[in-house]
Amino acid sequence: MKLIRKYDYPSSTRASIEGLRHYNIDGSIERLPSVTTVLSGSQEQSKRDSLQRWRDKVGAAEAAKITAEAAARGTSMHLYLENYCLGQGYLDMTDVGNVAKHMAEKIVDKGIDNRLTEIYGNEATLYYPGLYAGSVDLVGQLDGKITIIDFKQTNKPKQREWIGDYFLQMAAYGMAHDAVYDTAIEQGVILMCSKDLYYQEFKIEGEEYRQAKHEFLRRLDKFHNNKEKV
Repeated sequence: MKLIRKYDYPSSTRASIEGLRHYNIDGSIERLPSVTTVLSGSQEQSKRDSLQRWRDKVGAAEAAKITAEAAARGTSMHLYLENYCLGQGYLDMTDVGNVAKHMAEKIVDKGIDNRLTEIYGNEATLYYPGLYAGSVDLVGQLDGKITIIDFKQTNKPKQREWIGDYFLQMAAYGMAHDAVYDTAIEQGVILMCSKDLYYQEFKIEGEEYRQAKHEFLRRLDKFHNNKEKV
């Protein structure tokens, strides 16, 4: 596994506009909405209602606790994986950090070792000029193909039909990479581990990947339309 500076990824800063994350690319005054901001701001009402029903069921305090713990695990797991890919160590001695370390090690063992041969971008900023931006977990050669790679933690195993927005996220990053660096990325792969160390892997390619690109652009239009209505 080699870290290769094949593409000149830009620097970026983040800004909050009306509570929504935006990116400034290479010091530009233009502020592009993040991929996650676009997806959350164009989410179907049924999904919002489902999340609210869960909050009502467990209670606001418990929902906030579960969400915060998941976010902390995810941050620690990502830091471990980011440093691993750079050939560096990372140590988080907290209880959350210990769980996250084992989750990251599972992803390394199942998803990275002996499969990821080249790394081009690690927590790299990607942007589609004039449209959107974001930070991709990993871009590299996985199983012999240039791939958008996303690391995910989860409280419990997921079914494919539950994670449609994850696929749209990877399609958005792939389009941005192709637009700026003239690549032709054909697949995205999610490497996921639950807090109980259950590993899952989801790949999007072919027609499904092409359709995800179209769907993300539809969601981008919806995001802007929703903003105009406010």
